[in-house]
Amino acid sequence: MTRTPLRPLARILHARAHGQNPDVIERENIRLRHEEMQDRDRARAESRLLVLAMVFFCAFLVVSARMGILATSEPVEPVARAQGAQIAMQRADIVDRDGRLLATNFETHALYAQPPQMVDPEGAARRLAEIFPDLDADRLLRDFTGDRKFLWIKRRISPEQKQAVHDLGEPGLLFGPREMRLYPNGRLAAHVLGGAGFGKEGVTAAEVIGVAGVERQFDDWLRDPANGGRPLELALDLTVQAAAEEVLAGGMRLMNAKGATSILMDVRTGEVISVVSLPDFDPNDRPRPPTEGEPADSPLFNRAVQGVYELGSTFKIFTTAQAIDLGLVRPDTIIDTRGPLRWGRFAITDFRHYGNSMDVTKVITKSSNIGTARIAQMIGAERQRAFLDSLGMLDPTPFEITEAAGGQPLLPPNWSELSAMTISYGHGLSTTAMHLAAGYAAIANGGQYVSPTILKQSGPQLGPRVMSEEAAAASRAMLRATVTEGTASFGEVPGYAVGGKTGTADKPKARGGGYYDDKVIATFAAIFPSHDPKYVLVVTLDEPVDTSGAEPRRTAGWTAVPVAAELIARVAPLLGLRPQVEPRSTPDITLTSN
Repeated sequence: MTRTPLRPLARILHARAHGQNPDVIERENIRLRHEEMQDRDRARAESRLLVLAMVFFCAFLVVSARMGILATSEPVEPVARAQGAQIAMQRADIVDRDGRLLATNFETHALYAQPPQMVDPEGAARRLAEIFPDLDADRLLRDFTGDRKFLWIKRRISPEQKQAVHDLGEPGLLFGPREMRLYPNGRLAAHVLGGAGFGKEGVTAAEVIGVAGVERQFDDWLRDPANGGRPLELALDLTVQAAAEEVLAGGMRLMNAKGATSILMDVRTGEVISVVSLPDFDPNDRPRPPTEGEPADSPLFNRAVQGVYELGSTFKIFTTAQAIDLGLVRPDTIIDTRGPLRWGRFAITDFRHYGNSMDVTKVITKSSNIGTARIAQMIGAERQRAFLDSLGMLDPTPFEITEAAGGQPLLPPNWSELSAMTISYGHGLSTTAMHLAAGYAAIANGGQYVSPTILKQSGPQLGPRVMSEEAAAASRAMLRATVTEGTASFGEVPGYAVGGKTGTADKPKARGGGYYDDKVIATFAAIFPSHDPKYVLVVTLDEPVDTSGAEPRRTAGWTAVPVAAELIARVAPLLGLRPQVEPRSTPDITLTSN
């Protein structure tokens, strides 16, 4: 900026030359300079006032908009926000094979208190005890009047309970939003689903995590937002599961059993269409694990994958199938069944005397321990162990629920010839019902191992071949004969050509070793239809007693078999199987000309 001199020399000289006062020029220049400075300061002040007015106007607009939003939104309780990682709340649904809902999410609230903000702690404690009968009013009062700044009162409350608390008008009682897991079918498929609970918790959110079953097995997948909210599809059929649970519960009561399990499995895909373990529980209100007593007495105990027992004569078909596959016997090969069969100081006997000899088919249909042990001697311990290993009998099943990993089979410490003989008829090796179902599926599908799965499959999932098709076909024929003319005669279901094998094993004592004299594990493993097998069904009853006759009967033929037959009759139509006349084999007739 160019400044004008107050006493410019040219004007001063000109004024003096004409007799004028030079001071007038200086005063005039000072006045003009002051006016210029005032104009510049006024312009600066006016611009600053304009900017400030614009700032206040924008702030007023923001506050007005915020007030409008709050006025039209739902009222919520104020919460204190703490620093920390954000809690992920969303969890994917679980559905059955037809998309029917098994588990979903439900919006609810938690109730907590901030005692310093409370107006009437005594009245609040008394009223809360009335709303929630499980709370103690005296304890609440001590917490409200003590030194605590924060405490949880209820982790989950219903909408009615929330309204009742809200009506108290106590500013120190606050609500936190919650997302909880809901199982709309109650107890249905409880052991498969398992249940969920809260992990990390804050006043604004709580982390839902799986605690058992598929909820825990697939916890990471269910919580992964990358799945885009897609549900977890299980192989279960909700309708079949409901029918199986109803029939098994009725059979359990009728046979006076303390527990029961059933497994229905597709023989080609390995899909477990239904799996039941009784007694059960409601996953919406999952009980606490027991701290005393036997784990098997708890409703949380999953008998299908955790119940490791000797499964008795159901194992005999594996022995004959392997012997036929190795070319050691045929179905009509005669076996020496004279008894008792002695090995050192041990003796193997049959339930009753069946004669001095019988063919391999009769060994299965009459369930001869001696005959099966003779066949096992032909096979040998080493080959027997390798065959059972190929059927998955020596390791926990890969069934995708957390509890399955605990179903470790109990093997003999020394797999001797005597062990091979006793294992051949289901003693000396303890496995689960799920192991048994997978083994029978290999016989039913033509000799290929199939891994049991709880997940819906898109097609057959056949694994390595474990026996020839001929051995599998011969075994299926023997299983069918066991129903039509053997120990499982009560298993016949008109139109569905059931084949199967019974097994009755003494129940081992929980402590001290040995077996109970009057307690058994009764099992029936079935395939149907036997001429074109689609499914395997395993039914096991824990300590059954049939009291319908003059004397109590505990064998599987009287207990597990009738229950399985009723179950097949109920679920076969639901599976889309129509009753059919069983095809008969064509007689060996050769047409000749004269």
